[in-house]
Amino acid sequence: MKSIDKKIQPTLYLNKVNHMKLIYQSKQIECQECKSIWSRFKGFMFQKNINSCLYFNHCNSIHTFFMKEKIDVILCDKNNTILYYYKDLKPNKIILPKKNVTKTYELPTNYFNFKTKEKVKIK
Repeated sequence: MKSIDKKIQPTLYLNKVNHMKLIYQSKQIECQECKSIWSRFKGFMFQKNINSCLYFNHCNSIHTFFMKEKIDVILCDKNNTILYYYKDLKPNKIILPKKNVTKTYELPTNYFNFKTKEKVKIK
């Protein structure tokens, strides 16, 4: 049986991720943009000791099924203005779609103390 050449595998199954930093006030954290279907689906599922941020573009809702610990979630508009902030969101919860939200960030709990209507920066 022939092995599948990685060049011809569909990219939607690869773990495509862009690395960047999320900056709020004077604090920053490593952030990964989840671009592929797999990375968007997996998120922080089954992970312990979360110490970075995940960024989901064109995303206005999430779930926390199969997560091992609580997370903080911010939902932002196209200008990175915080519209909704969920602190200490427990596993097995759902955030239903929200109007005007285009970006979602999942973060370790209590890393930032966000306030709605403020902006976050991505670098």
